[in-house]
Amino acid sequence: MAAATAADAGRGVKEGAGGGGDLGDDSNSNAESFDRLLPPVGTTQSPRKRTTSQCKSEPPLLRTSKRTIYTAGRPPWYNEHGTQSKEAFVIGLGGGSASGKTTVARMIIEALDVPWVVLLSMDSFYKVLTKGQQDQAANNDYNFDHPDAFDFDLIISTLKKLKQGKSVKIPIYDFTTHSRKKEWKTLYGANVIIFEGIMAFSDKELLKLLDMKIFVDTDSDIRLVRRLRRDISERGREIEGVIKQYNKFVKPAFDQYIQPTMRLADIVVPRGSGNTVAIDLIVQHVHSQLEERELSVRAALASAHQCHPLPKTLSVLKNTPQVRGMHTIIRNKETSRDEFIFYSKRLMRLLIEHALSFLPFQSCMVQTPQGHDYEGRTYRGKQITGVSILRAGETMEPALRAVCKDVRIGTILIQTNRYTGEPELHYLRLPKDISEDHVILMDCTVSTGAAAMMAVRVLLDHDVPEDKIFLLSLLMAEMGVHSVAYAFPQVKIITTAVDKKVNDLFRIIPGIGNFGDRYFGTDAPPDWSDEEDVLDA
Repeated sequence: MAAATAADAGRGVKEGAGGGGDLGDDSNSNAESFDRLLPPVGTTQSPRKRTTSQCKSEPPLLRTSKRTIYTAGRPPWYNEHGTQSKEAFVIGLGGGSASGKTTVARMIIEALDVPWVVLLSMDSFYKVLTKGQQDQAANNDYNFDHPDAFDFDLIISTLKKLKQGKSVKIPIYDFTTHSRKKEWKTLYGANVIIFEGIMAFSDKELLKLLDMKIFVDTDSDIRLVRRLRRDISERGREIEGVIKQYNKFVKPAFDQYIQPTMRLADIVVPRGSGNTVAIDLIVQHVHSQLEERELSVRAALASAHQCHPLPKTLSVLKNTPQVRGMHTIIRNKETSRDEFIFYSKRLMRLLIEHALSFLPFQSCMVQTPQGHDYEGRTYRGKQITGVSILRAGETMEPALRAVCKDVRIGTILIQTNRYTGEPELHYLRLPKDISEDHVILMDCTVSTGAAAMMAVRVLLDHDVPEDKIFLLSLLMAEMGVHSVAYAFPQVKIITTAVDKKVNDLFRIIPGIGNFGDRYFGTDAPPDWSDEEDVLDA
């Protein structure tokens, strides 16, 4: 199912981002960062093969000609109405400086063995220092262990958005210069959030966001040794300065602000990472909480919003003899692959051009070569971005590029879990500042609408306005149209044809077959239908 050209999914970026973290901006640098994390494979070109989601007993891997990719997917985090019905589970991890909080967090992540886990460090949220405060910090005279050193407003707003499933930007703090770097990190897609920091339990509003509170209790001598090692080797400090700062700020702050918050914790972990029994109990509790939050979106879609008139947000390409003729060719099971590709591309071009007529335009005056004025129209917007739902959706990208100069392209990889039948988000790469664009979301077939809804939800989570999203598909089932339109009534739905029925396997009837298999020349096993039949993409 996945395209070898764009699949880059990450299952385990353990610190700072989970499976979907850091994928929203700067796609080139993100791709390179994943290349460094993932083991290389041979460069020999091989035929394109179908891939499916893996069960827990199998390694969740996707192999392409260039890399090995971890592909544990994110199940739906919304209901059939398109609204979030489960929030991310937030674990607060408090304790003194160098108590081993990050190590405990990593052990929890490893033991959980669930995708889309975000580790968020409080250290990222130190306030921007004034020039005078920077001079103090350079002389180890600034108190970084006081609540006033942290931007709690930014912490709370960021954690709220993450808990609601939104995309967020995280500042990057440079401990050598005591300042924030210009670039920010983008996190998205958390099922579990581990928030760790010395003041994790010091704010009442922050405490309300924590579903579980863990205090890591480590002996003060051990914490001092760890801090010396870290600050000297990682942060370029001198031993005298580290000891001075510890005695003047760190130890008093622990006694006054941090240790008293131990009473607020649900679980106290003595000896930190050495206490494997406590960590096992934590993991068991989190697993039980996640099981209670599981959703079944597909079943709800199959029974909801049907038997209603087609929505006004739907626009179907006029069924001219030319369009009808092309549908006759691509629907015919005897059509050769070359003809299938040729006529599909023709339909895609007509569909894209039809969709562009719904973009906002404004009047403008130009002068012709003959010196006369001509009142025309020009696009009223900042930019147009195309987003393809892999794998079939990427076949529409050439048609979009052919009619939109300098269009930006993003990709979303969604697979069907063959055991649960639910859609799973595996990977996304979206252009920077996509929230300011009109977005053309491309998929070739939409049956139940489950994958299309997940893709729209991803765009909304990245702050794309709903009325700026255009869902384009060569063929849709009425069920899919109703599902998307009910959940997202402002999304414009544009297609070349709508078929009335979906069979028990969620294939469109009479349909077009498995578009991806016919286009790419792959063969589906007789007992398996991939996302193009089951989940639109």
